[in-house]
Amino acid sequence: MKKIMKWFGRTLIVIVVLVCCIVGYAVLTAARTENPVGFQVIQTTDADGHLFTVGVWYPTQAQPKPTTLLGVVLMDVARNAPVSGSDLPLVAISHGNGGGPASHVDLALALANAGYVVAAPMHSGDNYADQSSVGSASWLSRRTSELHGTVDYMLNNWAGRDHISPQRIGAFGFSAGGFTVLTAVGAQPDLRLVATHCAKSPEFVCDLLRSVNSSYLNADAPTMGDAFSPDLRIKAAVVAAPGLGFTMVPNGLDNVSVPIQLWSAEDDINVPYATNTRLVREALGPWVDFHSVDDAVHFSFLTPCGLLGPPEICSDPGQFDRKAFHANMNTSIIAFFEKHLKSP
Repeated sequence: MKKIMKWFGRTLIVIVVLVCCIVGYAVLTAARTENPVGFQVIQTTDADGHLFTVGVWYPTQAQPKPTTLLGVVLMDVARNAPVSGSDLPLVAISHGNGGGPASHVDLALALANAGYVVAAPMHSGDNYADQSSVGSASWLSRRTSELHGTVDYMLNNWAGRDHISPQRIGAFGFSAGGFTVLTAVGAQPDLRLVATHCAKSPEFVCDLLRSVNSSYLNADAPTMGDAFSPDLRIKAAVVAAPGLGFTMVPNGLDNVSVPIQLWSAEDDINVPYATNTRLVREALGPWVDFHSVDDAVHFSFLTPCGLLGPPEICSDPGQFDRKAFHANMNTSIIAFFEKHLKSP
């Protein structure tokens, strides 16, 4: 019995030491900013009354603490602190399929550090915890409606709304979120093209739709194009690896008139350049601010992962440095918004 108790005691000590080391490492490597950033989680609804969650980052003068875990990222932020500043620009972030507000934490923190309010909805039925809406008739249009609803809430109901300038609103979208942002600024996709494209294509969205036996794969299904209404409040947008780009040609992007910054990963096999970003780039014309990232893959656009990040979305090829890339990308995105969301 004494040997058992001795073994148990030693094991417990080892476990406690390991836990302390992990916690200490997490605190030391928490996502930090030069200027204090506030953070809160709110809930709101879209035009149809669907409830969804939104992560909100913003400038504050309160003392941040490394105690807020979002996804697998520990943030050094001031939870529910007062907003600081006036005439602040707002950027809404739309995550990709199966993502959430944590998908672009580093960008949200960088923007808030630079004086922006950031609102990232967790798209209902298309997030890491719930995929029930994927492939349904309202899957894509609901995403766009939730982006509108996010802007509505931030301007009309958020406690810090008086600090936001309604004339300085931008948006960022990745993958399916890129599609969402493009439709929010005027794109009118022809979703009937999904069936014909997927009949001959192996790309990810087609496999995803096949896995849920989606009506989008039926060429005779009614188009959802009329469900996409532009949000004239959005004055500039950044889009990374936009999914379903093939639904926006030849004329689906004709009504997009706001400045666009477009990003593409050189080795993207999930959302291939040839059938997505290239088509968007060519349709938008030479004025689009285009960036191609050498050696990057699709998930390289997601926030750099910590110790617990799943390998399937956290691994990059070769010597690709995701942290260094994101530092450069975030700087470019902020510069783009600074140029196009100037104070009135």
